[in-house]
Amino acid sequence: MPYEHRLGAVPAGALIAAALLTAPALAPPAKAGTCPASTTCPSTVTFAVTAPDSLTISVPNGPVNIGSNTPGNQITGQLGTVTVSDQRAALTATWTATVSATGFTTGSGTAAETIPATGIAYWSGPATATTGTFVPGQANAAAAVTLDQPRTAFSKTTGSGDNSAAWNPTLIVTIPAQAVAGLYTGVVNHQVA
Repeated sequence: MPYEHRLGAVPAGALIAAALLTAPALAPPAKAGTCPASTTCPSTVTFAVTAPDSLTISVPNGPVNIGSNTPGNQITGQLGTVTVSDQRAALTATWTATVSATGFTTGSGTAAETIPATGIAYWSGPATATTGTFVPGQANAAAAVTLDQPRTAFSKTTGSGDNSAAWNPTLIVTIPAQAVAGLYTGVVNHQVA
């Protein structure tokens, strides 16, 4: 007579025991600190200070008209408020704002219709609003610089954390004696790093 093996029902207890043997072990819950009386019982606490990590510069919307004068003379006028905002919350929160300019032209931009950037001078003046300590690029008119190359407009050389500075720079345009009449247009460029 052939041997016949029949599987019977497995007892419920055996299934539970098998499940317990194959289940991963659970980590014990974190234990609260316990200290004896009259002793310091420490709890470590953490938190994060976040920052948008931005350093930006804003300038007046153009066109900015600074006035008029005749050939061989100067035009002096203020550009409007320039503001640097440093929201990096950095340990060493330093930056330098620089300024330069294009030539200014009228008509078709011939030599007689162009005032080169060497004829455009700039002085930052003191800060008009700040949160921090800053250094003006040119504190007064005697320190004015031509904008034919990048010049320091303002800087922050020490300190930490968020900060901002604003100033209202003055432009001095020396009009060549051979300049022709017209509305001259050019660009003053600021940047910060």
